[in-house]
Amino acid sequence: MGRCFEHFDLEQRCEIARCRQAGQSLRQIAAALDCAPSSVSRELKRNAATNGYLPAYAAQQAHARRWRGSKLLRDPSLQALVLERLCLGWAPQTVAARLAQDHGRHISHETIYRFIAAQIARTKDYSWRLYLPRAKSKRGWRGRKGGSSADHIQRRVPLSQRPAGASDRKQPGHWEADLMLFSVYGQAVLALHERTSRLTAFIRQPSKAATPLANTLRALLAPLPKPLRRTLTFDNGTEFALHYTLRDELGIKTFFCDPHAPWQKGGVENAIGRLRRWLPRKTDLSQLPPGHLHDLALLYNHTPRKCLGFRTPAEVFANVLHFKCESTSPLSPG
Repeated sequence: MGRCFEHFDLEQRCEIARCRQAGQSLRQIAAALDCAPSSVSRELKRNAATNGYLPAYAAQQAHARRWRGSKLLRDPSLQALVLERLCLGWAPQTVAARLAQDHGRHISHETIYRFIAAQIARTKDYSWRLYLPRAKSKRGWRGRKGGSSADHIQRRVPLSQRPAGASDRKQPGHWEADLMLFSVYGQAVLALHERTSRLTAFIRQPSKAATPLANTLRALLAPLPKPLRRTLTFDNGTEFALHYTLRDELGIKTFFCDPHAPWQKGGVENAIGRLRRWLPRKTDLSQLPPGHLHDLALLYNHTPRKCLGFRTPAEVFANVLHFKCESTSPLSPG
């Protein structure tokens, strides 16, 4: 059997160009590269530019000829399945896992990210970013600067004193809260997130004031059994200044992130980032149809999550709530 053909690399193409300029024959160039003369002849015919053989141009031509396009471009049916689920707010990792489970179609989540990025680069149509959960055209986190109002919150307890059981997300009843703000002054949405199940409630607030926000949190948490309202974590916004009323009335322990460290309550931050896909900052809440926010909450809580074994937050919370209500075994201490 003959030798297996291998494509020339950039170093070999530079050698071909040097020998060609020196006036060497095809056989001499082939001998220098230890290859067949026909390989050199084919390289010069297929990848030469109009003004001669240029190594960089030849390498680009060879690569372009071998590239067959993205897997999603070559398979329209797979592309339709992926985009359909991205439109529901699923993350690329969730899409990839569920397509493998439900349809036996295998694709990497990185392929999905790169497909979206390639469409933005090719078409300059930034609406493609709306297929991603956080609707960002560039991946990665961006730091923000600003002051902290931590010194003005009475009876503030730092996050370092929160029970260890809240950190690993295995013990239910630990919550995080944050406020979504919008460009129209006074409009706000409260997000309340349970750390174990990732269940999140979204409730429109009349303002950013601390009193109505505390009343909303009290109304949401009071009906729950005590083992399901152990701790509540906030950032250092003054809208949470009346946190101690929840501690006094409901017995729930309240904690605050370190200044400039909202990532310490990453569950609710992620939930808000996902909801921004449908409620960007420029949204005017007064123009939304009745029940729209409720429908978005249902969509979020019925979206499979990788961190939950591709179950939904609603499914996990229902199991936790049923266990807590029906079990006769003693609950672990908070």
